[in-house]
Amino acid sequence: MEKKDLELYVHIPFCVKKCAYCDFLSAPADAQERTAYVYALIKEIRTKKKDYSGCRVNTVFLGGGTPSILGVDDTRKIFRALCENFDIAEDAEITMEVNPGTVTEEKASAWKKCGVNRLSIGLQSADDRELKMLGRIHTYREFSDTWEIVRRAGFRNVNIDLISAIPGQTPESWERTLRTAAELEPEHLSAYSLIIEEGTPFYEQYGECADRCLKAENSTDGRNHLLPLPDEDTERRIYKATEKILAEYGYHRYEISNYAKSGYECRHNLGYWERKEYLGLGLGACSLIDESRFHNTADMEKYLELCGSTAEEVEDLSEEEQMEEFMFLGLRKTAGISCEAFQSAFGRGIFEVYGEQLGNLSDQGLLKISDQRIRLTDRGIDISNYVFSEFLF
Repeated sequence: MEKKDLELYVHIPFCVKKCAYCDFLSAPADAQERTAYVYALIKEIRTKKKDYSGCRVNTVFLGGGTPSILGVDDTRKIFRALCENFDIAEDAEITMEVNPGTVTEEKASAWKKCGVNRLSIGLQSADDRELKMLGRIHTYREFSDTWEIVRRAGFRNVNIDLISAIPGQTPESWERTLRTAAELEPEHLSAYSLIIEEGTPFYEQYGECADRCLKAENSTDGRNHLLPLPDEDTERRIYKATEKILAEYGYHRYEISNYAKSGYECRHNLGYWERKEYLGLGLGACSLIDESRFHNTADMEKYLELCGSTAEEVEDLSEEEQMEEFMFLGLRKTAGISCEAFQSAFGRGIFEVYGEQLGNLSDQGLLKISDQRIRLTDRGIDISNYVFSEFLF
């Protein structure tokens, strides 16, 4: 019997220091807590063997947090457990997120031997002042050291993460960061716009104030100054410049915030946007299996006790919810969505279900409909959240 395709996400919820903008499920932890977590994670992995024996894993993604904070032995144990309990395809894409300041020659060599064939490095900015503003633990020089280590270790599929719309950032400083990163010739670049999330230090300092300013500490004249976030016009200029500049270096945009050299698109993330089934392992990890969405507990004490054996908040998605996700996830890709794929998935034509919305959005110049595909236009990408909201029942 042919095996079903499956993606794995493995959550490592530890970091050296929480960044000022981060609302991910992560926190610093001592060696004892990390060891206890790895033990519980491996137990969870083993519990999944029977239920997923009929699946073949095509992508694995270790995210966090900072997976590279783990020691070599713990990383080896995790990958050994994954290989022993899941059928992982020979050509599987296996990604690990890493941060400068946590990478060594020994670790990079061990990751390769474990089967990791893709890395995602969190640079965020090539400007040390912006890195400090974000609360990052590294300088650009430390990133450069990390880059040299992973290239020497033989990694030839590497993403660099960048963040735009940082307080005080200008189109010129963003362009310097973009060109600095692109000149290193990574295979992939992710360029996300800063979002001020509730519960983060950034949100506490910005609050709901209209001018959205942030205090910058340790100014040259000894006083605190307010660094404004880029205004809407500046942010739009930054956004528009990104695709143009990266195209000069041979990167094509294949998703709203992601750029790649030909053949190096992230297969794991494409799976999310195409609603492929994925299993989340670890603290708070989410899953989508048989049109049910569920996640592990986000309580560390409870996770260590249960080892992920009990999923929380299981939600069986209705057909309407599945259609909504098909639309707003698929439209994130520059290739857009296939009318034929919609028909195959739901047994109904896309225009039968969304004819009015598609017509209105097309008339507004936000969607392009041709060759049985539906895509966002450039203007549609600018206001993509509005476009996506039109497909919610």
